[in-house]
Amino acid sequence: MNSSLNAARRARELAELAGGRTVDVLVVGLGATGAGAALDAASRGLSVAAVDAFDLAFGTSRWSSKMIHGGLRYLARGQLGVARESAVERGVLLARTAPHLVRAQPYLLPLTPEVSRRRAAAVMAGYRLGDGLRAAARTPRRLLPGPSRISAGRARELAAPLRAGGLRGALLSWDGRLVDDARLVVALARTAAAHGAAVLTRCRALELDGAGARVRDELTGETATIRARAVINATGVWAAGLDPRIRLRPSRGTHLVLRPETLPGLRAGLHVPIPGTGNRFALVLPQADGRIHVGLTDEPVEGPVPDVPEAPEEDVAFLLDVLNSVLGTPVRREDVAGTFAGLRPLLAAGGHTADLSRRHALLTSADGAVTVVGGKLTTYRRMAEDAVDLAVRSRGLDAGPSRTARLPLVGAVPAGTRPADRLAGRYGGEAGAVRALMERDPALAEPLPTGVTGAELVWAVRHEGALDAADLLDRRTRIGLVPQDREAALPAARAALAYPEEPDRG
Repeated sequence: MNSSLNAARRARELAELAGGRTVDVLVVGLGATGAGAALDAASRGLSVAAVDAFDLAFGTSRWSSKMIHGGLRYLARGQLGVARESAVERGVLLARTAPHLVRAQPYLLPLTPEVSRRRAAAVMAGYRLGDGLRAAARTPRRLLPGPSRISAGRARELAAPLRAGGLRGALLSWDGRLVDDARLVVALARTAAAHGAAVLTRCRALELDGAGARVRDELTGETATIRARAVINATGVWAAGLDPRIRLRPSRGTHLVLRPETLPGLRAGLHVPIPGTGNRFALVLPQADGRIHVGLTDEPVEGPVPDVPEAPEEDVAFLLDVLNSVLGTPVRREDVAGTFAGLRPLLAAGGHTADLSRRHALLTSADGAVTVVGGKLTTYRRMAEDAVDLAVRSRGLDAGPSRTARLPLVGAVPAGTRPADRLAGRYGGEAGAVRALMERDPALAEPLPTGVTGAELVWAVRHEGALDAADLLDRRTRIGLVPQDREAALPAARAALAYPEEPDRG
């Protein structure tokens, strides 16, 4: 089958399932882990349906720091298994499955007067241990350079906004980072669709058990039952809504969004030590669209879990204080163009959420439904594999081992390939098809905020499952992270939704 997701395919596949078709595996939740589970099961030859009440990457997966990290901070806490798993999964993404979306990112830890020589030596020792994890995971050096110490002059060449006074250099390290976390989820879902999975957004699971789920089409209000031989609940922080036995302690991670001109000359990410902590750092991350993200907090969240978390002002003030501790010219509150916050689905335990393990867990209900919780974006593939392994084993399904560690996602190009332009950096091997839309209709080449073009919006409607303007602006692109930019791009989003349809190829 082809990988295109669109309204016509959704309607057809939902009708087939509502009509009584039974699938081997039903996945509920289409974040990274759920889309990954759908791909894992479908690539083993199982029939799969995957549903989400909202959209691809609607929840936690689009609110990450976009880091694909090698587990260094887990190593510092003695969580050796989690650290090694992170390094292995980072290597899988960099080298084999998504090299068009995951690349090496340099980070500087500025050696300011607040960073003692002893602390700098300890951090560098940690970076070298992290490089050892890279080697153990067999990630090639050409894809992920090693750490080094650089001079103050070189540090300011890479990060011009750093305060010059008292700067005695910086520690340079490298880690993986995503071009866009939501685009990873879209690539996973489309690759699953190419293997025959029915990927259904706006399809809410009202209740589930080991034999399927009662669902509601959120576009029409109609309800139906999807029957399945195995069920995987991958709804993250919302998992308890479908299985009340689950106990989570959500943690809020807040980010600031700055316009490019706010920190001119920032060519590398920054690790900024958080005062009063031993090994916690704020991150300053230049984005492919020119914006800069600053994050992130780690605060426990009590009470009902919101569909879209909000960033409280105390988080904004905290991040600005940490950021300004290393800058020559402070960033003011009015310089913050946007904010976002995500909730981590941490397993309940004592202590502060910052200290809770990022290890994932698998839980099986009395009726046989499998729930996967915990974990983090970097290890989504392993979480998905483990969930499908358990579902296959416990339900007696006929399937071989997971293939996803070596299965390239839609758009993948050879590892180490340098993007020729912005489109190649976002679409990989599909950039030519997006460019062809502009050539056929030059009006689609007009740039929107962040440089996104109308052709990309049309492509998202035809091939990436976008059903409304929010899908286009908030997830297929990230224009919507800045409210003013979102408003400016709304007419183009509406035009893309009304653009003449491409024939549905089935």
